[in-house]
Amino acid sequence: MTVHDVARHLPEITVLREHCRSMAVLEAVLSPEWESRRHTFDDHWSETESMASMRSGSGDEYSIVFSAAGAYARGFDHESPMSPYAEDGPWPGVLDEVPEVFRPYVEEPAETADDRWRAGTIEFPDAATEDPDGARYLFQLLVDRSPEAFQRWAEDYYEVPVGREAVRHVFSSRPLTEEMVRALNPKIVLADLSEDIAEIGYPTS
Repeated sequence: MTVHDVARHLPEITVLREHCRSMAVLEAVLSPEWESRRHTFDDHWSETESMASMRSGSGDEYSIVFSAAGAYARGFDHESPMSPYAEDGPWPGVLDEVPEVFRPYVEEPAETADDRWRAGTIEFPDAATEDPDGARYLFQLLVDRSPEAFQRWAEDYYEVPVGREAVRHVFSSRPLTEEMVRALNPKIVLADLSEDIAEIGYPTS
């Protein structure tokens, strides 16, 4: 899988935004400590933008900025053969075709007029692995957006049982309730998440 495959599988911007927000609120429930979370969402990243992000804790990350102009996603896998660390700069083609409206995001870490997500014209390494640019590793939960995929990932990452129905509830963008919070993490209550919920912008009952 490459970034081109990811672009073909991503949904429309509003759907992706809600999915990112749902993953962030699920992790807020599973991990009250912010530093331990993989997926976060800031609904007030700026006055006009929100941002979804993922960080592995070992230097791999992605961020997606949602704005009136559309959405801009960037990913970084430090072990990829196409990593700028390996190549002493961005791989040819990766940043060449970024629309002008998103150029500020290139200098600091698909437009709405488009009908699909786009990635640059890139020649991948000759000895390409199954994941030459790290796209499969970085964006797996954006390509497979099923509750089952998140449940499997969360149970592996947090090493606790994760209720599929609770995940399904949140993935449907239904309001977070005390019952759902207890089903995911009996050690906390909804009020404990007030600051996280406000930052993420997720609805409560």
